[in-house]
Amino acid sequence: MRIKDIIKEIERHAPLNLQEDFDNAGIQIGDVNQQATGALLCLDVTEEIVDEAINAGFNLIISHHPLAFKPFKSLTGKNYIERCMIKACKNDMVIYSAHTNMDNAAGGVNYKLAEMFGLEDIRILSPQKQKLMKIVTFVPEDAAETLRRALFKAGAGHIGNYSSCSFNAEGNGTFLAGANSNPYRGEIGRIHIEKEVRIETVFPAYKKSTVIHALLSAHPYEEPAFDLYKLENEWQQAGSGIIGILPEWEDELIFLQRIKDVLNVECLKHSSLTGRKLRTVSICGGNGAFLINEAITSGADIFITGEAKYNDFYDVENHLLLAVIGHYESEICTKDIFYHIISKKFPTFAVQNSIANSNPIKYL
Repeated sequence: MRIKDIIKEIERHAPLNLQEDFDNAGIQIGDVNQQATGALLCLDVTEEIVDEAINAGFNLIISHHPLAFKPFKSLTGKNYIERCMIKACKNDMVIYSAHTNMDNAAGGVNYKLAEMFGLEDIRILSPQKQKLMKIVTFVPEDAAETLRRALFKAGAGHIGNYSSCSFNAEGNGTFLAGANSNPYRGEIGRIHIEKEVRIETVFPAYKKSTVIHALLSAHPYEEPAFDLYKLENEWQQAGSGIIGILPEWEDELIFLQRIKDVLNVECLKHSSLTGRKLRTVSICGGNGAFLINEAITSGADIFITGEAKYNDFYDVENHLLLAVIGHYESEICTKDIFYHIISKKFPTFAVQNSIANSNPIKYL
């Protein structure tokens, strides 16, 4: 098995197209065509973690946070990032990161946190916008089902918990086949009227080329007609943060202590207690303070995140309880997500979580 096979499975769950513009998820360094000897999973790549992979005989490191965010003008080993890269190169290793693409993906970081707290009826707190397209095509009645299946297999037709979604309307199509054509129906040089089905379905914009290829491959016409539309709809299956409901109402202090216990948090910061019990919980791992207003608007009783500014604790006022647990603590569960994805697809492949604590913040 090659390293690129492992990466392909990660990206099937968290496509790189879901990452934010500022991010640098993906291959950080190395040749993905080489045979994979094992994968070490971590939140951050440090020299200690590179050594851990080398000692285990693994040539693949998968991290949540990218090792490199900025381009290099030189590679001299002047900081830990460059030293990690140099050591990885010397040992023919690959370093790969799934960052905001894993944050934004269904089943990603925030879904894992929601699962750990037992939230029900979960949904994306801030769905991605302008990430959907619609394709419309016209096909003979006897070929409609085959074409629909091809579009669905290519990733079209998913709306929430439903798949194979499409709209279909019957009508008549006309065409005049030219001298050099090879018409599926009708005769060259004569107007033909064909009973057709108008099929329209939605798909994530990043699957555009795959969906078009599926249409062209399955459509019986020599020159299929189709239209593409960019949609303003929010994409409810991808985006930032999560919101869900606790099975029962909980006391604020008791739930804050549960956060510490579940996530192994040494020090938890929170805003003034509201005096109300909690039921609706919103979460965003990492630096999620930008979602505070969305959490308030959504009616959340508490918002849990990894980082927030001083004034954020004022700004929530009495609208909700803000709990800040630390960036590392809020995303360390990413290792378990990677482990589940890889071990489920490749059950005999050597994969393990790093034992090194890469949290740069220490508590006294």
